[in-house]
Amino acid sequence: MTVQDISIWKNLRYDMPASIVVLLVALPLCLGIALASGAPLFSGIIAGVVGGIVVGIVSKSPLSISGPAAGLTTIVLSAIQSLPSYESFLLAVCLAGVMQIGLGFLRAGIMGDFIPSAVIKGMLAAIGLILILKQLPHAVGYNASYEGDDAFEETGGSNTFASIADMVQNHIMAGSLLIAVLSLAFLFWWDRHQPKSGWLRTIPGPLFVVAFGILANMFFQSFVPALTVDEAHLVHVPLTGSWQEFAGHFTFPDFAMVSEKQIWLTAATIALVASVETLLSIEAIDKLDPFKRITPTSHELMAQGVGNIASGMLGGLPVTSVIVRSSANTMAGGRTRMSAILHGVLLFACIVAIPGLLNRIPLSALAAILIAVGYKLTKPSIFLKKYEKGWSQFIPFVVTIAAILFTDLLVGIMIGVSIGIVFVLIQNYTSSIHFVVDQNNYLVRSRKDLFFMHKYELKRKLSSIPKGASVMIDLRRIAFIDLDNVEIINDFIESSQHRDIRVAIKKNADVKSINLIREAAL
Repeated sequence: MTVQDISIWKNLRYDMPASIVVLLVALPLCLGIALASGAPLFSGIIAGVVGGIVVGIVSKSPLSISGPAAGLTTIVLSAIQSLPSYESFLLAVCLAGVMQIGLGFLRAGIMGDFIPSAVIKGMLAAIGLILILKQLPHAVGYNASYEGDDAFEETGGSNTFASIADMVQNHIMAGSLLIAVLSLAFLFWWDRHQPKSGWLRTIPGPLFVVAFGILANMFFQSFVPALTVDEAHLVHVPLTGSWQEFAGHFTFPDFAMVSEKQIWLTAATIALVASVETLLSIEAIDKLDPFKRITPTSHELMAQGVGNIASGMLGGLPVTSVIVRSSANTMAGGRTRMSAILHGVLLFACIVAIPGLLNRIPLSALAAILIAVGYKLTKPSIFLKKYEKGWSQFIPFVVTIAAILFTDLLVGIMIGVSIGIVFVLIQNYTSSIHFVVDQNNYLVRSRKDLFFMHKYELKRKLSSIPKGASVMIDLRRIAFIDLDNVEIINDFIESSQHRDIRVAIKKNADVKSINLIREAAL
């Protein structure tokens, strides 16, 4: 199938099952992130629905899923605590959306194109490892951190590894562990043996896992009470008894606060961080796309801006493109943005129609789903492929993984990009100038454009040429040379008159800076 063949309506048989998987992943994450942000639980649901439906309609990304993001929790928590009211915070969310639309018009989406591929692959592998490490406690009934937490440092002074150690020593619940282990075993078996035809092929494995988790816990309650997963380790969706009570969950911005400086500072912070997270997610998901489609990133910023305006207007948290949900969508076989839209519709429908049933789902069953997604993102074969491509790819890849694991997503990416740039500079530095000697004849040829980082190599090569030599400096292959290197060549030409060195220059006359090099045939 080609990219041109990818029609939204023709691919519903792929997008519908994928949307169910995304729904199961998104539900606890929306609630967990709202809880960690100090916001009403329903605000996370609103953001999830808006991220699916509104952003899904406006976006041109085929696989990205938007919703509340863990990377914004500290910013949101601080803003809610420092601003006069939750309604004023919602105004900041709306203004952040307006700023993102402005960034889109300014073509700020190109920032994502400057992140090295090894760093993006490292980010995906790190997200996979984080999913596994963070979901292990939930799989055994230990919910010390909120669902969706992706930072190494946790509340209470703990961290990811300390939490796992504490879990092993003190907090394993047999019922949760049994559900998680059986669910995980089924998911891996289902990936290999799912029927290729018939109605079963349309049912995603995670749906079986959720149904099994509910039925298993009901069985435990009736026949093995010691294994029962208690309410604290089940999904907790806010229940409403009437439409009036349901409508009461929606809150609206306080536009009277629009002149407050703190509102605008909060909006700018949300807009910047949400935009960076979106661009990182889009770059990563485009790498996973089996059809290798490329998302117009500046348009995506505008789509996120529209989503944040809608979420803020209804009482929701800020939204971004989210790697975990987007990865789950891709791994589940989603093909078009209809999977994002459908997941938003299903999320809203489930909250309205079956909140009681949702509250029967064990978190350990959902943890198994996320662990399976994490494994697909960080399989050993991924590390081997990067290693085979050489140290210039493998080291930035591994450093990015370690940095994200021990800090957080944005800090880890900055460290990874820094290491990636160092390797780019090293590669360009060591392979730019070709130096050939034949008796007393010297050829100095540039294989690529010359920048400031090539000054030392060029100066060293030219200074090694002895008196009485004949030198050809060949610059025909380059389209740019910076003025520092022009000065080095001109100085060499001038000094050659006093050292009996004959110099000839071959250059590309169409390059303006090259024309500043002296004519030399001495």
